[in-house]
Amino acid sequence: MTKYDTIVIGSGPGGYVAAIRCAQLGMKTAIIERYPALGGTCLNVGCIPSKALLDSSEHFNNAKHNFEAHGINTQKLELNWPRMLQRKDDVVSQTCDGLQYLMKKNKITVFKGHGTFKDKNTITVKGKAKDEHAVNTEYTIIATGSKPSSLSGVNCDKKRIITSTEALSLQEVPEKLIVIGGGVIGLELGSVFNRLGSTVQVVEYLDRLVAGMDISLGKDVLRVLKKQGIEFFLSHAVQKAVENGKNIEVTAKNKQGKEVKFSGDYCLVAVGRKPYTENLGLQDIGITLDEKGRIIVNEHLETSLSGVYAIGDVIKGAMLAHKAEEEGVFVAETIAGQKPHINYKLIPEVLYTWPEAAGVGFTEDELKAENYNYTSGSFPFKALGRARVSMDKKVL
Repeated sequence: MTKYDTIVIGSGPGGYVAAIRCAQLGMKTAIIERYPALGGTCLNVGCIPSKALLDSSEHFNNAKHNFEAHGINTQKLELNWPRMLQRKDDVVSQTCDGLQYLMKKNKITVFKGHGTFKDKNTITVKGKAKDEHAVNTEYTIIATGSKPSSLSGVNCDKKRIITSTEALSLQEVPEKLIVIGGGVIGLELGSVFNRLGSTVQVVEYLDRLVAGMDISLGKDVLRVLKKQGIEFFLSHAVQKAVENGKNIEVTAKNKQGKEVKFSGDYCLVAVGRKPYTENLGLQDIGITLDEKGRIIVNEHLETSLSGVYAIGDVIKGAMLAHKAEEEGVFVAETIAGQKPHINYKLIPEVLYTWPEAAGVGFTEDELKAENYNYTSGSFPFKALGRARVSMDKKVL
């Protein structure tokens, strides 16, 4: 049985960064990935492909609405959706290749298959061909990430009722897209299809958008995206979504308790994500989970089993790629005997709509709750010369 100093389960941003840092610190390191390509959700069906489509759709939208004012004639403008998808796939493929190169460069062994704990120091890797072998490790870092959350009454068939994963590879641009959830994922993908000509309706349970950001920022985002043509229905609790011929009918209740019905050819369920902690054998070896299925860790990100650590979406905190990366470096350096530090309030969060919105540190509500003295200020972006140059005077 091959023995390693550290094994990382999961090759997303947290996992591959942790593995590279462990290797840099002199550890014999391996990484286990159950999917064919490295990179996890972020690289394959999350951050990277969504940003590729956001970029492409912004170019198309500008060509359609803004180029003429710049003296650029686009009378024969047309959308080539298959080509746009191909570009997105090419971006993902190139990034995956780069990650594979980094594994080789840092002498990190890559095991393709599903990793399951046999005991604290032994992990069984089962490949697609049902071949199975065990590897031994002194330390383990769990970085298995997350998957889309489900919603009661809504069965994602991955055809017409879809998650973000399917939305990134639709074979057609929807005529009408219903988005359940007004968070980052719903707003970004809603923006993509709105720019490409879809009628987009966003149904949100709360009375605001992007709940993790400042309330004022959420209001600004709402106002701007409305101007761009997206319809919003806040304080609406979705009851069910059913297929009716080629359409999906969504039923929700507003804050007055009245039923409201929506109909579209696709429904995107974007109600958040949940940690992937199933089928890893965690509880069999004594690793404790909380009521949401997240792995409980201490201040060193160590689980209830000494020598086994967890990072990223499988533990409490914001589900952000760069948060997972910070934690990956932190754990690698902790294992190496160093004393690293993470200030979570210095980790930013970004909404990649247009305009993009970002936050770092405390929200105003958090400052009020903690009775901090603070000063707030604002300045309209549309008053800047840069806004005039880029024709963004209608933004904020």
